[in-house]
Amino acid sequence: MKFVFALILALSFVAHAQTAREQRRNARQEKREAQGVANGSLTSQEQANINAGQQKVEQAETAAAADGTVSKKEKAKIERMQDRQSRKIYRKKHN
Repeated sequence: MKFVFALILALSFVAHAQTAREQRRNARQEKREAQGVANGSLTSQEQANINAGQQKVEQAETAAAADGTVSKKEKAKIERMQDRQSRKIYRKKHN
């Protein structure tokens, strides 16, 4: 029970730590992924690969926000990770 509470607390903290821009970007990427699944351009294996990458981005966001502030270096790292995820979604949808 304590683990579930800690997980919920951590996820809510990350959600608050994200800027509106990051939230919109995440939503757009999720929408692109869903469209790929719906139109058949993404297989279930490709979708799993994309989800695994997105979890790594979320872990990096959580780690960056763990001390209460996100440095410019941490923001840049997360931005690069998101850029890679975006390219990955495009490549997998168009292969």
